[in-house]
Amino acid sequence: MVKLKRIAYFCNQFLTNHLMRIDIITVVPELLESPLSHSIVGRAIKKGLVEIHVHNLRKYGKGPRLQVDDYSYGGDAGMVLMPEPLFNMIMELKNEREYDEVIYLSPDGEILNQNISNELSLKENIILLCGHYKGIDHRIREHLVTREISVGDYVLSGGELPAAVLADSIIRLIPGALTDETSALSDCFQDGLLSAPIYTRPAEFNGWKVPDVLLSGNPRLIRQWQDEQALERTRKLRPNLLDDSE
Repeated sequence: MVKLKRIAYFCNQFLTNHLMRIDIITVVPELLESPLSHSIVGRAIKKGLVEIHVHNLRKYGKGPRLQVDDYSYGGDAGMVLMPEPLFNMIMELKNEREYDEVIYLSPDGEILNQNISNELSLKENIILLCGHYKGIDHRIREHLVTREISVGDYVLSGGELPAAVLADSIIRLIPGALTDETSALSDCFQDGLLSAPIYTRPAEFNGWKVPDVLLSGNPRLIRQWQDEQALERTRKLRPNLLDDSE
């Protein structure tokens, strides 16, 4: 069962012509500029491994202020993104290409985990829809959204930061995004466990020493130690992960 959690990543190794496109719909495109321009995500874009297009929903806004939100029926406080601008933007994109998923970032959605990121890394075209204010008109969720994902049981001002988190978790799995592609296989949660402790040089710092087994040069012993440590840390820090695997 544990090894099955790596299958999505290994499949990716055979998709040599795999080019992912992520379209993000937002009312605050500026929030996404930095997270999507640097580090692993930025390098993946420069390498041509992924295309990210950020679309300002106000393109379809109404009136001189390009309004995209309105008060909710029922009298609840907070503004809601109207269905018409969202519909027009999504249909414009869908008229250009087929999309594997239209994902709404919402506290209501399934909690993001490594398995979801592995799965989505195999997709070709994805739309990420960022809510704002109180959210989006429910009719869009009913008729156009194919999946809803949450980054946790809390509420943020909008879906831009969750969209950046989801995009990062997907893109780093694309072959070539990481300098050492095998690095992703040892990440937390890839085996349903937390990672073993990691160390770097120097072997002793401030009187604190790296475990001897990691300096032994014996791959079998090192791997055994890492597996034992991963299980121990998971049992101590995240026992729910062990419950979920049973």
